Amino acid sequence: MAGPVPELEDRARTCATRLCEADRVLLASHIDADGLTSAAIAAQALERAGIPFETVFKKQLDEDAVAAIAATDYETVLFTDFGSGQLDSIGDHEDAGEFTPVIADHHQPTDRDTEFHLNPLLFGINGASELSGAGASYVLARALADVSDTDPEPSVTADGGTATASGAANARADNRDLAALAVVGAVGDMQAAGGELHGANEGIVEEGVAAGVLETGKDLALYGKQTRPLPKLLEYATDVHIPGISNDENGALRFLDGLDLELKRDGEWRRWAGLTNEEKRTVASALVRRAVSSGVPATKIDGLVSTAYVLCEEPVGTELRDASEFSTLLNATARYERADVGLGVCLGDRDGALERARQLLREHRRNLSAGIDLVTSEGATQEEHVQWFHASDEIRETIVGIVAGMAMGNAGISRSKPIIAFAEKNEEEVKVSARGTHSLVRQGLDLSVVMGEASRAVGGDGGGHDVAAGATVPKGKEDAFVERADEIVGEQLS
Repeated sequence: MAGPVPELEDRARTCATRLCEADRVLLASHIDADGLTSAAIAAQALERAGIPFETVFKKQLDEDAVAAIAATDYETVLFTDFGSGQLDSIGDHEDAGEFTPVIADHHQPTDRDTEFHLNPLLFGINGASELSGAGASYVLARALADVSDTDPEPSVTADGGTATASGAANARADNRDLAALAVVGAVGDMQAAGGELHGANEGIVEEGVAAGVLETGKDLALYGKQTRPLPKLLEYATDVHIPGISNDENGALRFLDGLDLELKRDGEWRRWAGLTNEEKRTVASALVRRAVSSGVPATKIDGLVSTAYVLCEEPVGTELRDASEFSTLLNATARYERADVGLGVCLGDRDGALERARQLLREHRRNLSAGIDLVTSEGATQEEHVQWFHASDEIRETIVGIVAGMAMGNAGISRSKPIIAFAEKNEEEVKVSARGTHSLVRQGLDLSVVMGEASRAVGGDGGGHDVAAGATVPKGKEDAFVERADEIVGEQLS
């Protein structure tokens, strides 16, 4: 196999060979955008290899969840986008002969290991910034196509249609067509630092482009280029704040009115994706001029441009064509316990699943907006090295981390400290989510360590990535958790 990540090839083949030896497989995955795309990649790879499987999703792979998996009659379990951090529990069940684990993950592993463990961190590749869970699943899928005895029907494309070119059929035969989902997972996992994917992710992007399922290029670094009307695209573009446009509905309208462009068709505002290249250059140049004249620093202005990842087989003007919008749609399904809907979208259901996902996304946006307003109005408590707020039951525990990250930089909430958010999980436990910035990570911040150590110090557990992590702690232990987290962050940033 000439795979996208040479360092992982041997381990990927070992894991793939073990899956091919199984009579059937239980596929267990996480529920965020990275987890959903991981599951979709693995599911299609297993199906194409002729391996019977069943899929289950877990919001959190704690000891109870692992025990429930062990209680099934599956002898082989494939974990995607989690498992590495739970190897202590998984290993106990493996030692008891209850199942054989195969793990495709990118989170920080425990000290314990297992034979069929595919994780970039074991091979010197950063799992927080260079390869996502979906990326690990993609590497496994490529190996599975290589070692499987089953030859997929070459005349059928991934969406069930007829291949119009041998390249498309070949991409399906060796699973390179799944690179698009791997990129969606990486973008959803916040790995596009500085506006583009790096490291091992680049190899996956190259394969997706070669397979004809991805297009890349420089474009405005604004969310919603496919679906938002132009005024809303500019009004909500706040990563680079442009006075008189960002967060200013009338200002965005005045800005557009001042351009010599056809801004509406059939009475409807046009969208960025529908503009010609010349029209895009006109808008972008005017934005840059406004930013310069408003005193926006040059380093910030550079952030107006990033690399776009376009799923070129999806219709123009839909959430599914842009990797960032696709990942947001998937996150909306996961946060409301409808991972089945997100998986359906990933697997090509463009009717019921897609419409339900869009409904969940609308609800998700309303809840995020209300949550950000709440946090901004009440502010965050400032410690020496961290800041925090407790949302109690006013923000869903499944979205409190997203709210915390989006609120950073608002009035009273600093971007110079990581933010910790609490929300009620149940009567006994509290969910903790932490978000930082890539700038803080470069200074030494590792929230995976912070969440893990601080939670275990108060009888909980946690982990994640350097820039974003989570934990569960007993109710009533929040103050002790913050105290320990503040100490650890202070040590990391000293």
